[in-house]
Amino acid sequence: MPIVEITLIEGRTPEAKRRLIARVTDAIEESIAAPRDSVRIILREIPALHFGAGGKTKEKTEAPSG
Repeated sequence: MPIVEITLIEGRTPEAKRRLIARVTDAIEESIAAPRDSVRIILREIPALHFGAGGKTKEKTEAPSG
């Protein structure tokens, strides 16, 4: 039973997550001939503040209004 864990910054639509799960499942089924019903996909969403790259978080900051 293939199990795939994908970590994403939160904020994607439910439709985008469904599409991702479907396409990753397709890729696993095609590449290793795994039965579709045996493929497990786990999406882990994290806040942008909890993800860093290049010394900065991925959170979006808004410019002060005024």
